Amino acid sequence: MHIKIPQSRREFLAHSGAGFGAVALAGLMSGANAEPIRASDSDPKGPSLNPVAPKLPHHKPTAKRVIFLFMEGGPSHVDLFDPKPLLNELAGQAIPDSFGEVITAMGEMKSPLLPSKRKWKQHGEGGLWISDWLPHTAECADDLAVIRSCVANGINHSAGVCQMNTCSILSGRPSLGSWVTYGLGSENENLPAFVVMQDNNSQIVNGPRNWSGGFMPAAYQGTRLSEGSQPIPYLNTPEGITQTRQLSKLDFLNTLNRNYADYHPEQTELEARIASYELAFRMQSEAPDAIDLSDETAETLELYGINDKETSGYGRLCLLGRRLAERDVRFIQLYSGAGSKWDSHSNIEGNHSALCRGVDKPIAGLLKDLKRRGMLDDTLVVWGGEFGRTPMSEKGSGRDHNPSGFTMWMAGGGVKGGQAIGQTDELGLHATVDRQHVQDLHTSILHLLGLGNMELTYIHKGRPERPTINEGTFCKQLVTG
Repeated sequence: MHIKIPQSRREFLAHSGAGFGAVALAGLMSGANAEPIRASDSDPKGPSLNPVAPKLPHHKPTAKRVIFLFMEGGPSHVDLFDPKPLLNELAGQAIPDSFGEVITAMGEMKSPLLPSKRKWKQHGEGGLWISDWLPHTAECADDLAVIRSCVANGINHSAGVCQMNTCSILSGRPSLGSWVTYGLGSENENLPAFVVMQDNNSQIVNGPRNWSGGFMPAAYQGTRLSEGSQPIPYLNTPEGITQTRQLSKLDFLNTLNRNYADYHPEQTELEARIASYELAFRMQSEAPDAIDLSDETAETLELYGINDKETSGYGRLCLLGRRLAERDVRFIQLYSGAGSKWDSHSNIEGNHSALCRGVDKPIAGLLKDLKRRGMLDDTLVVWGGEFGRTPMSEKGSGRDHNPSGFTMWMAGGGVKGGQAIGQTDELGLHATVDRQHVQDLHTSILHLLGLGNMELTYIHKGRPERPTINEGTFCKQLVTG
């Protein structure tokens, strides 16, 4: 029988008592008296046995957490935040050659230009242009920094969603939420640090790869909560099962798992599974309160549109997002239109009208609720999809994918609102001024959290890997105006 002799006190604890000596040590090291480690530490195991122990940022942050509102499928910027009068003037004509070429997913480059039927108004002291599809969001105009010059590489949904989550059109890299969890750790040991929720049970393009830890230990991957009124199935202890019995079962599982894990340290999924069992047990004390909306006032439920069938789905996600944020969950991603529902190759009027009605009031409710609670100051809210839509028509009534120029916005977390950043050309086809590639967007999000995109490293196969793949610049206008 092979016996592995411990080489250090920490290793001795890890091999003693089915590993519970190490679990106790990890709890002490991640407690209130722990010395936080630096976000730049690239040791996969880290100086703490707890992989998500709190870490110090690289510089002073303006945001503590992120709520990413992901409109899957590609919302149309030229119908929401980036008005183009010339588009209506040239409606029905082919796009002029002077605008250059762009490769579209469905080859609609020479199709007639499709006018926008939206009514536009300027809102707030900053005079931001927002269409009549988003009247509630328009009430929060002075909190929004609208980035009109976003650029991506993914021309189809798989590549686009992958890049918006991982900075690469190819799968296999850690998601942005995983990098944030790795870099900063968690301030709540009883809830996941990185949570993903979606508004329906359709499959999100690429599925769990969007919130994967990639080549990093699985402990940093996101935890997807279910849609509906029970986001965490099986959370409550089954009737007749005592805490003593449950702990006994958990001890036995850990004994089996630890014995195997000791001799297969390269299989981080098993370590993550062990940690997930322990987290699940701790969640039974805090998670029920986090997802229980019964203590919310009638006014708050109305603010999020939860009592309206059309807005209740995303309204519930946004309210749960706020409740998780106030419990120090680090990264929260809320998908609207799961299954690429924002993809409007035809009938953009019907498609976007319904989707905008479904998210407009909940998103505005989230911003207003965070603000009145004093949480918007250190909560960064990000809105956008994997790309925008073309000014050219498709099937006569829709728009094709457009990664060469589209809109996203940020609010809170130190961002100066009431401003538009960058420009697209007169038809909304190409970003022309202050282009913000996905790598720049991720760099800015990390920067606001106190993380340097070039300082945050993880050693993989002998080389330092970075979240934005060695590129990306922080957009200073986000905080200076």
